[in-house]
Amino acid sequence: MLRIYIVDRKSWIALFLGSLLLTDLLLFLDQGFAINPVSVGYLNVLLLSIFIVFVIWRYRKETAYTRSLSRLLEELPDDWQEGLPSTIFHQDAMTSELLQHVDASYRKQMAKMREFVQSEQNDTAAWVHEVKAPLTAMKLLIDANRKIPEFRKIEAEWLRVHLLIDQQLYISRLPSLEADYVVEQADIVRIAAEEVRQLMPWCLEKNIAFEIAEESLEVVTDQKWSRFILRQLLTNAVKYSPPGGTIALQTSVDETGHLSIIVADEGPGIPAHEMPRIFDRGFTGSAGRIQHAATGLGLYLAKQAADKIGVRLDGQSDGSTGTQMVITFSVENEFDATRK
Repeated sequence: MLRIYIVDRKSWIALFLGSLLLTDLLLFLDQGFAINPVSVGYLNVLLLSIFIVFVIWRYRKETAYTRSLSRLLEELPDDWQEGLPSTIFHQDAMTSELLQHVDASYRKQMAKMREFVQSEQNDTAAWVHEVKAPLTAMKLLIDANRKIPEFRKIEAEWLRVHLLIDQQLYISRLPSLEADYVVEQADIVRIAAEEVRQLMPWCLEKNIAFEIAEESLEVVTDQKWSRFILRQLLTNAVKYSPPGGTIALQTSVDETGHLSIIVADEGPGIPAHEMPRIFDRGFTGSAGRIQHAATGLGLYLAKQAADKIGVRLDGQSDGSTGTQMVITFSVENEFDATRK
């Protein structure tokens, strides 16, 4: 900071040094002064020493505010306005006032944006609930005519629409997930089996079979959001599985006691160079380009929800024969631990 201070005041320093040099020159050129050169040297040393002490004093005084701001910037607490240093000079006071005005303006804009986003989320949720009414009526009509082959095909398409609308509802709820979080004991295998039953019309259309682990797996988690994560993984598995394929639901417990449920399909797999991006928003990959219905949202939303409720979501694939998506539950739910 001292170097910057000197650079900023180079014109003042140049003025002093130039004035000192000009004074020495006049003293030597003016024949009316009989001055010993040694005395001139002592005078120069004295003046330069006084000037250096003055510069150091002014540096400490003038940069005290800036140095305090630098320390505040390193910590940057939420109430940083309270930590603004006291001011000595008028320009520092103007800087503090400007920072406070900018912060107030920023907070107003953020409040308006939150209000707008909240309004959009409420409108989306209301729209989804309105759409669910005719979908429910359609489902009742399909159930009443299930023996007719055409209605079974309609049911598969109805399921896709239902899943998309349900996904949109969860998208609107995801930003405020913390307010909708309930931790409890749950059998994750039973939850997965219930989600599989929901997908049966689609599975029957593609002749896809499921192999579900027989043993139960008790975990501590939020049932609703865990169900949502499983729904995204199962939907992807059905979407990318070939007709006549099999999707396996397996369980595992590692040496540290972490419980996992694995969704394994027989799809085309994910190339190694695409694996780091599978949870990115909008990323569909090479398989997604073949499946034109891919949106690149399913795994992204599953990952976002998993991070928020304190579970780990990983993908594994050799790039040619299927994909395994692994949900690992903590021994002690980390998200709930942070709330205590």
